[in-house]
Amino acid sequence: MENNMFQPTQNIDTAFRSMRFFMLLVVVGSICVSLYALYQNALLSARVQDKVYLLSNGKAAEIFAVSRKDNLTVEAKDHVARFHELFFSLDPDEKAIAVTIKKALYLSDGSAKKQYDDLVESGYIAGVISGNVSQRIVIDSMQVNTVSEPYVFRCYATVVIIRSTSIVTRDLITQGYLRNIARSENNPHGFLIEKWETLENRDLKIENR
Repeated sequence: MENNMFQPTQNIDTAFRSMRFFMLLVVVGSICVSLYALYQNALLSARVQDKVYLLSNGKAAEIFAVSRKDNLTVEAKDHVARFHELFFSLDPDEKAIAVTIKKALYLSDGSAKKQYDDLVESGYIAGVISGNVSQRIVIDSMQVNTVSEPYVFRCYATVVIIRSTSIVTRDLITQGYLRNIARSENNPHGFLIEKWETLENRDLKIENR
């Protein structure tokens, strides 16, 4: 009789241990699922943050989501090309020159500002305005080393200066460094040109008009 009296109690205790073990499995399983979900979310966030928007030929309508790392060289070259186009494309209009130079200076440090100030002090900018001169640049080629920051670059270009009586074609070679900075509306690629210098700027030919 005594054994029969203790049997229900033993059954309840066994059931309780089984239930506790089951609940433990549920809790552990829930924690594992939650941790996995957080891990996958972190990976997704990293992939999203690693995506940037590359403007094609300066047209906001043509936007492609690309990887910053995979397209570092492309973005660096586009940044350098855009800077040179803004800095060297001049028209005989003081306000137009101020606008383009302002945009160019957002892409570079004080070394570009110094070169522009030298052009102003030498009377070159005033001569462009008073002489109705137009100046255009064509990027021939570019070298960018993106192995380590700051990234050194060298730009080879041709500058065409159109005057009322002549057309001057010049060979232009510049060099500088690129440093990563925060992207902005004024600097969409997130680079800053530093220690920019002109290595060569000589006349190739002069044609009479």
